[in-house]
Amino acid sequence: MQTAAAKHDMAEDSDLPVTSKTATATATDKKPATKIKKLTLIPLIFLIYFEVAGGPFGEEPAVQAAGPFLALLGFLIFPFIWSIPEALITAELTTAIPGNGGFVLWADRAFGPFWGSLMGTWKFLSGVINIASFPVLCIDYITKIFPVFSSGWPRNVALLVSSLALSFLNYIGLTIVGYVAVVLAVVSLLPFILMSLIAIPKIRPHRWLSMGQKGVKKDWNLFFNTLFWNLNFWDNVSTLAGEVDKPKKTFPLALLVAVIFTCVSYLIPLFAVIGSVSVDQNAWENGFHAQAAEMIAGKWLKIWIEVGAVLSAIGLFEAQMSSSAYQVLGMAEIGMLPKVFGIRSKWFHTPWLGILVSMLIETAVSYMDFTDIISSANFLYSLGMLLEFAAFLWLRWKSPTMTRPYRIPMKLPLLVIMCLIPSVFLVFIMVIATKTVFLVSGIMTLGGIAFFFFIKLCKKKGWAKFYHHQLIIEE
Repeated sequence: MQTAAAKHDMAEDSDLPVTSKTATATATDKKPATKIKKLTLIPLIFLIYFEVAGGPFGEEPAVQAAGPFLALLGFLIFPFIWSIPEALITAELTTAIPGNGGFVLWADRAFGPFWGSLMGTWKFLSGVINIASFPVLCIDYITKIFPVFSSGWPRNVALLVSSLALSFLNYIGLTIVGYVAVVLAVVSLLPFILMSLIAIPKIRPHRWLSMGQKGVKKDWNLFFNTLFWNLNFWDNVSTLAGEVDKPKKTFPLALLVAVIFTCVSYLIPLFAVIGSVSVDQNAWENGFHAQAAEMIAGKWLKIWIEVGAVLSAIGLFEAQMSSSAYQVLGMAEIGMLPKVFGIRSKWFHTPWLGILVSMLIETAVSYMDFTDIISSANFLYSLGMLLEFAAFLWLRWKSPTMTRPYRIPMKLPLLVIMCLIPSVFLVFIMVIATKTVFLVSGIMTLGGIAFFFFIKLCKKKGWAKFYHHQLIIEE
């Protein structure tokens, strides 16, 4: 047995359960932990799906950027370069260290609390900024039916109400969010299934091989960012590990099914629309699938896909809000945040303060013109992923005997190669960022470093109460 970061010593008044089942835990609580309903396999699969994709919405610019053939090739190959390695690492580390906080625990275990805290800053900020785009997307689609929400106070009120309503759904329980995700996925994907079936007689396979229109210059920046945007965030679900039933068995299977399901949900509509619709390449903008549905089947299917886009945005909001809120909870449980952030709702046992903080930041950002901020969120996410790959390789090297219920069946040299390929892509995404993105990301990173030392000062001066933690990881 070897000490790592995170088992709670709860001799103080605490009603937080010890969630990690890989740890040998002892706790003295004034009252017994409340038995809560855990996430099971099916809801977890769909939560992962909404963490990553939420449907084929947003894949269209890949065709505009590089032509049909390279778009199809990108969605066929990129999962092997990026999605599968990230999902495999998530499966191994989540089953080895299954606690709320996910990647924060991994960085803390590998390199210590400073890097764990910085990982928390990078991933939390990138997550909540990303969440801010979903209420905006919902209102943009509603505006097509009710133009009054296009600007002014009606739009501002609609953004606020949608953020409050969606956050409240998160508050009433993670298992409810999981089952809502199942329903939203079915309803939002069904029109794409119908469109693909109706399109079959109209498909001309030679269109799949087109390298693009003559005179249309390839936009590699847009192409790679579209692939990256649509196929990342596999590790976000790790922050919910403490809420999952039998995580050692459930997580690897859920990730496997979610990877297959996500890739298929992107590829089938893309093959169907490219093969059956001939339009100007520049028409392949976000939302083109709805236009294609009208060409293939009629206006009724276009409306259904537009409704599906709103439902998908709701699912994306709920899944990613859950990850951010439980990350805050996990950081409180291991003493990186004051213990007040680890308090759960008495009614629903959800981390209400984590939800509130995430909602306030998300709401503020949703009112901004946040193109550069979104790019900065991607930059911070990339920094976090580089640290995550490093933590994974370091733990394989320094703690080879650590119990890993799921273990990637590769030796260390092959694992280095597996991590190196997506790391090169991450560096490429960061290098092509604008000066504004570098500036904003740098300020946020410096803020995260300052926050770590401020928390240390709070502990030293006794300005806030913190959980004392000592997690024992089985070796």
